[in-house]
Amino acid sequence: MKFMKLGSRPDTFYTTEAVRSVSSEVSSDLIIQVKGSRYLLHKFPLLSKCLRLQRLCSESPEASQLQIVQLPEFPGGIEAFELCAKFCYGITITLSAYNIVSIRCAAEYLQMTEEVEKGNLIYKIEVFFNSCILHGWRDSIVTVQSTKAFPLWSEDLGITSRCIEAIASKVLAHPKKVSLSHSYSRRGRDDVSCNGSESHRHKPTSKGWWAEDLAELTIDLYWRTMIAIKSGGKVPSNIVGDALRIYASRWLPNITKYINIEKQAESDPELGSLGEVTKKHRLLLESIVSLLPSEKGEVSCSFLLKLLKAANILKASSSSKMELARRIGLQLEEATVSDLLIPSMSSTDNTIYDVDVVITILEQFMSQGQSPPTSPPRVKGDLERRRSRSAENVDLMFQESRRSSSASHSSKLKVAKLVDGYLQKIAKDENLPLSKFIAIAEAIPEFSRLDHDDLYKAIDIYLKGHPELNKSERKRLCRILDCKKLSMEACMHAAQNEMLPLRVVVQVLFFEQARATMAGGQVTELPSNIKALLAVHKNPSKANASFSTNATMPPEDQWSVSGLKSPKSNLSTLKMKLDEDDDLDDNFPDGIEKSSKLRSFSTTPNRPKRMFSKLWPVNRSASEKN
Repeated sequence: MKFMKLGSRPDTFYTTEAVRSVSSEVSSDLIIQVKGSRYLLHKFPLLSKCLRLQRLCSESPEASQLQIVQLPEFPGGIEAFELCAKFCYGITITLSAYNIVSIRCAAEYLQMTEEVEKGNLIYKIEVFFNSCILHGWRDSIVTVQSTKAFPLWSEDLGITSRCIEAIASKVLAHPKKVSLSHSYSRRGRDDVSCNGSESHRHKPTSKGWWAEDLAELTIDLYWRTMIAIKSGGKVPSNIVGDALRIYASRWLPNITKYINIEKQAESDPELGSLGEVTKKHRLLLESIVSLLPSEKGEVSCSFLLKLLKAANILKASSSSKMELARRIGLQLEEATVSDLLIPSMSSTDNTIYDVDVVITILEQFMSQGQSPPTSPPRVKGDLERRRSRSAENVDLMFQESRRSSSASHSSKLKVAKLVDGYLQKIAKDENLPLSKFIAIAEAIPEFSRLDHDDLYKAIDIYLKGHPELNKSERKRLCRILDCKKLSMEACMHAAQNEMLPLRVVVQVLFFEQARATMAGGQVTELPSNIKALLAVHKNPSKANASFSTNATMPPEDQWSVSGLKSPKSNLSTLKMKLDEDDDLDDNFPDGIEKSSKLRSFSTTPNRPKRMFSKLWPVNRSASEKN
């Protein structure tokens, strides 16, 4: 760090009975009071360099030999005043980045200008500031930090703006140089005198990055510095993003401790100071959001979601939340399920996680301009309308998939897996409304789910956590499930799941039996509607998730099966359900009347294959006929 010495006389200031005096053969004739401290000094050396003291002494009549001058609002306090007084006496003082701001403000207050005397203190400070302080990286940062104690003075004198410009110019000159940072708050000293002398110098023990040093600045100074750096246009956006991440990790730690802190502060006056801290962090977070690079991918999706969690907890402005949601939506495929588990801070919603903001993120993901919309717009009442699983809709699904670009299609597949995993986590929340669960499940296009195993698991968890759902609500929930996209394991589980509506169980059994029959090649003649339905599903996707219910799976992740039953007991369960529910699925293949379905299941034998022989004609082999 650079420093400069002024004056040559030894220090002769001393304290007697709380009064600071200077040793001299001449008796004192001036008393100066600075913020409760008294100085017994002499007019000649002080008035010869301080224009303000000249005016104050001329305005105050001399009542005695000692003239009293009061300086109640002196910038820098008694330390700065004493340095200025010592300069007037010719006593040696040392200027450095740590005290230059306070001395400069004090000299300006005392009007120690060239008009009073050539080579006055202001001139010498400015020479040192421009030639040494602004040329040093570490000195510039220390100086700009010290301006916080004198914000108005520093702004008026241009100290803050000149330091920020100097810091930005050094970053722009070496935007990728990793050895730029000296990490002054953690490294050894590096003192160089502007008078030509040199102290012991220590090379940095390790290399750092400029962002680590800038992270020590308060948010207002940091914001102005980053604006100056970004306006230069030389620093890559990804480096700016990394700098913001470093700053956020420095100033936003353990943000979860502020959950509901404002409510607690209202009831407990002792927590009022914590509420003020929350406001400061809120301002800090909103400033970081305003500095985020505009380019996609320059900031990780995980970091953006952490900022969104903090914004939710700190109750940041809605504009900041929407901006984060928009940016997250552009790169949602990079997120993980844990990233999306954002705590809910709503006073009216008792859910554990903020589901609404995730819905907003999904909407932003689907509306991004990288590809045209791939799904027809939804109209009010879609949730209530039953979905058709006909071959016509299946064909439309694949046409939509072909229309999307390869990159967009790949990202939608990743997001679909992400959403299904997220649904499994939030499904355990007993306060989660059914409408929001369905809204998230339907937020992505149908073709993006290659299989529905994860979605079925989420539905099963939701049914387990919400046993109060009535028949119509369970039917409404299961309409988002496509039984044709379930793996064999999922079908076996669903067929024995007593919480599912009967229509879903019937569909599962039907499609699984049809798939098994087609794979065996024993069906020679099928109704035209079944042929059309199975034409595009000859090779159904295999599930990636395991549907095992053994002890290796965590209890909270095990599916709710009321005992894995044998096919015989399963069929008996179907008969019991049939007695309770006479409304079979209207998505059951056309051409089979409801009465025939009832008759078929009421006389179902114990073998599932023979049960479905009554649903469509099957030409059996000669051996079977005999």
